Amino acid sequence: MTVLSPPPPADAPPVPAPAPEPRSEAGPPRAERPGFAFAGAALCVLAALLLGFAANLTIVGHLQHARDQQTAYDEFRRQLALGTAPVGQRGYDGRMLEPGAPVALLRIPALGLKEVVGEGTTSGVLMSGPGHRRDTPLPGQAGTSVIMGRQWGYGSPFNDLHQLPLGTEIRLTTGQGTATYKVSSIRRKGDPLPPTLKQGQGRLTLITADGAPYTPSGTLRLDATLASAVQPAPPRPLALGWIDESEQALGTENAAWLSVFLWSQGLLGAALLTMAAYRVWGRWQTWIVCVPVLTALGLAVSGAATRLLPNLL
Repeated sequence: MTVLSPPPPADAPPVPAPAPEPRSEAGPPRAERPGFAFAGAALCVLAALLLGFAANLTIVGHLQHARDQQTAYDEFRRQLALGTAPVGQRGYDGRMLEPGAPVALLRIPALGLKEVVGEGTTSGVLMSGPGHRRDTPLPGQAGTSVIMGRQWGYGSPFNDLHQLPLGTEIRLTTGQGTATYKVSSIRRKGDPLPPTLKQGQGRLTLITADGAPYTPSGTLRLDATLASAVQPAPPRPLALGWIDESEQALGTENAAWLSVFLWSQGLLGAALLTMAAYRVWGRWQTWIVCVPVLTALGLAVSGAATRLLPNLL
């Protein structure tokens, strides 16, 4: 005979359901599908590139320019003291000058400008300061010496050239002494060319971008006439016009594609490792370790990519 238990009283409280066991906050996050990992890696790469690119054209680029200028100034002073500063396309050892080698010290008192001029005018050289066009004579020698500089990026050394009035003094120190120039004209595309130089005369032409920041609409040229004595010039193996397109005004350095590719591979690999570490370590441990690595690689990739932009930006 089955004995039935009496029903509970009508006014009895309901029996509460058992509470779920609390989840540990310290454990690793749940596993994610591979597609989310790749999407996260792609976002890490994109963020690092965008931040690095902006930094290279602004704060980081200016800091790099200041560091390179100090290094070049110390080296150029040492060469002047030893009497080994270059006076032509070759160094004292008879070899062609390396790109970026210091060849002159440019001073424009009216602008408070003091910059070491490197040899060459590629985008990479102009990141460190103004560059001397290799197929033209050095300042102080007969003929037209051409120096290019950036308008806004990497120290923006030539940003204020358009403000110089006629007659402003420009001084350049080389291994042959200090040459003095007087500004004679500022011209843009379509303006009349300066008169042809006579034998034994010298001219300096400073070139930079013209237009809005980082969006050049052309070039600005400042011409200055040599007012000091003309210095002798050694033979120049590189004749006028014998330079690559990357060294022309607003030229781009296509050789930088290899550096961009290699640094991009490193950045992508670091991004994938970051996503893998996130699944094992957790959020904060991963970002503390990986953010500096991603930032450094992003700056390296964007720095190489900046060399693909016009050299006068």
